[in-house]
Amino acid sequence: MLASIVFLTPSAAVVALGLLLPLAAFVIAERRVATVRQLLSLRPPRSGVDIAAIVALVAVVALLALAAAQPALSNTKTQRVREDAAALFVVDISQSMAASSGPSGRTRLDRAIAAARTLRAGIPEVPGGVATLTDRVLPNLLPVADSAAFDSTLKHSLTIEQPPPKNQSVRATSFGALGEIPGAGYFDSSAKHRTIVLLTDGESAPFDATSVSRALGGSPRTNLVTVHVWNPKEAIYAPSGRVDPSYRPDPSSKEDLARLAAATHGEAFTEKELGGAASALKKTFGSGGPTKAEGRTRSTYPLAPYLALLALLPLGFVFLRNIGARSADSARGPRPREITSR
Repeated sequence: MLASIVFLTPSAAVVALGLLLPLAAFVIAERRVATVRQLLSLRPPRSGVDIAAIVALVAVVALLALAAAQPALSNTKTQRVREDAAALFVVDISQSMAASSGPSGRTRLDRAIAAARTLRAGIPEVPGGVATLTDRVLPNLLPVADSAAFDSTLKHSLTIEQPPPKNQSVRATSFGALGEIPGAGYFDSSAKHRTIVLLTDGESAPFDATSVSRALGGSPRTNLVTVHVWNPKEAIYAPSGRVDPSYRPDPSSKEDLARLAAATHGEAFTEKELGGAASALKKTFGSGGPTKAEGRTRSTYPLAPYLALLALLPLGFVFLRNIGARSADSARGPRPREITSR
């Protein structure tokens, strides 16, 4: 990891020129007054020129100019990526995934997306892709190492029944469609360790678990980890808050998902068991494996807010010093009037 200081807007530091002008004018004026005072043989003020206050004001200007240039601590890290592994996160987007605990509750799809993001973060060295499931599987993002692209795809590309299923039926989801994945080019040929992470409410049309098992059990084998996103008290709500009377949660969904996992020698978890799902997912890829450097990730931490706050210290010093000087003058009493030059 390489760390360095960068300036995001270095040209903005020219604001210091505008702030320095009043200080320069003050110094020039003080010199002229001192010259006139010497010519007229006048006594200098009791306090004289406050050098400390001038230095503090210069520090304020310097810190604000530096903050305007927006310095940032930049960290650049080369990412190591497994060459022999890949994960495909398949998210159910059928109509039943719009169900939630209330009109303003998080939908099953929202929770599935959050779970996918969490599980993907647990395997940063493994390329991850995104696909949607109804009665067919369609790719949104083929497995890549870029986690930012993965998160962006989850956030912006997954919507209920977009794209819609091929056939209109009461149950749009069919787990039988998972059997299409191994031969559809979702995984690179170099990926010998392959895993499908299925996030669904488990409410599928009848499917042939043996057929799916046969498809996933080819060479190389495709592992399956399922996450059940479901609650028996959920309903589908219209924007008006009205409950969709045609939908009822299917209590057999958990058993259907468990049957699929058992047939494919995979593992099934609920959305409350993400820790176990993350461990199982890591286990499918094993430890080690060949890696390669693929791109660099850069993160920046802005320092400008801290410099702007730091400028308050010398500014506060000037303020307190000014108050102290006034208090001292008040304690000495009025001084005799003298002739001053104009």
